[in-house]
Amino acid sequence: MNRFTVPLFLLAPVAGLAQNRMPPIPAEKLTLEQKKVIELVTAPPRDPIGSTGPFIPLLRSPELMNRLQAVGGYLRFNSALPQKLVNMIALLTSRHYTQQYEWDGNYPLSLKSGLSADIANAIGDGRRPEGIAGDEELVYNFVTELLQNKSVSDLTYTRLVGKFGEQGVVDATAIVGYYSTLAMIMNVARAPGQPDSKAPKLAPFPH
Repeated sequence: MNRFTVPLFLLAPVAGLAQNRMPPIPAEKLTLEQKKVIELVTAPPRDPIGSTGPFIPLLRSPELMNRLQAVGGYLRFNSALPQKLVNMIALLTSRHYTQQYEWDGNYPLSLKSGLSADIANAIGDGRRPEGIAGDEELVYNFVTELLQNKSVSDLTYTRLVGKFGEQGVVDATAIVGYYSTLAMIMNVARAPGQPDSKAPKLAPFPH
């Protein structure tokens, strides 16, 4: 093998990169347990899209899906953090994993909840937003340190505790974990992005 030859075992995964490994299960093949958990993830405050995205591969493990959607319901809608910051954490996490579906869903929600397009677009580019300050800066520093270093510095921890208390720190960490779990499941399943999304496409992100 010369230095310009690419081994076949390296080419195979690339060739199949666009393939959805876990497509939707036909309605007639759903089990009663799977049908029940679909009802749970589409109940308010979620909308019907709650049965798409990560929940398509998760249907292969309905009990896990049921437990995870309950955790997600709290973290998304009832955590100690304002909704804008929850959505911002979702953007930072989906950028870290280059998870397009997760990004597509949370980009418009972030703008709707008050995050500026400049901050959201900078996150999508993988760069620190210019002029970021206040609560957004606290969360940006916390989440980026956690994702990159697998922990946070004393200063970053103290600043977030000072603003949102220990519950806020625990909830913020769990939100990162929740969206990381969904991102990894969808990346393994090679789930496609949202077809009608107008959110910017994520370029590959160096790790």
